Amino acid sequence: QVQLVESGGGLVQPGGSLTLSCAASASRFIFTMGWYRQAPGKQRELVATIARSSTANYADSVKGRFTISRDYAKNMVFLQMNSLKPEDTAVYLCNAQTAPYSDSSRTYWGQGTQVTVSS
Repeated sequence: QVQLVESGGGLVQPGGSLTLSCAASASRFIFTMGWYRQAPGKQRELVATIARSSTANYADSVKGRFTISRDYAKNMVFLQMNSLKPEDTAVYLCNAQTAPYSDSSRTYWGQGTQVTVSS
């Protein structure tokens, strides 16, 4: 099983920065970790993922502004968010996969942390 706990969300002004953290407690090897977000009335979307190889993928909307990283010793994943925009406002969810490829039975989610970008 995998348990994920996010932290670091909050209120920030446009152009500001925020760092999200996710701590994983896992009994199985985690191949990939990532961040998704969901705004009210919107479909949940991928923000960024990072594989065990440290290969990272980003949504086009956040490229150049967000950086995902992992601390393998602590089993944590981070999302550094810079140049935040109001459209970044959403609940951000931590994700982990214990399979080398997409497998819903081995996909886990945290409860989410709210990020609000507003003046």
